[in-house]
Amino acid sequence: MTLRQAQVDRDTERMLRVDQAGEFGATRIYAGQLAVMGTQGAAARAIAHMAAQEEAHRVRFDALLAERRVRPTLLQPLWSAAGFALGAATALLGPEAAMACTAAVEEEIDKHYTAQLDALGTKDPELSQTIGEFRTEERTHHATAIAAGAERAPAYPLLSGAIRLGCRLAIRLSERV
Repeated sequence: MTLRQAQVDRDTERMLRVDQAGEFGATRIYAGQLAVMGTQGAAARAIAHMAAQEEAHRVRFDALLAERRVRPTLLQPLWSAAGFALGAATALLGPEAAMACTAAVEEEIDKHYTAQLDALGTKDPELSQTIGEFRTEERTHHATAIAAGAERAPAYPLLSGAIRLGCRLAIRLSERV
């Protein structure tokens, strides 16, 4: 194996590791929101629909990790607790804050997936296709959240900025740990 092949393999492993962690984290955020909001109301129905899509994304990344023998992040227990807590906390602030959380997370994930697609180029068509499909759904989640009033959440710029910063930190950590 050449140094270039080893680097590509490490890069792909990082992508898979962080993407699985991100989708897992998203399922935990939505679980926290639904635990507080229940299943009634338009926001809860939208969140339940997005949660189901995120679960399908996680299952696909779980399979890719297994197929390619890539270990998941060691931080998964932390992301489980932090995701659930973030979801519950934003839902306690109300449906608009829950949607603000979705909008902020999806904004960062869109940027993250776009950067990954640029880095992959044509090197891994299967992974590129998966990321491209999921990015399209994440963009739809963002649009849904904005349409549902995310920007009307209390202290939206502060809330959104803090969540986006947390996402960037989680991405960096999950790639490596």
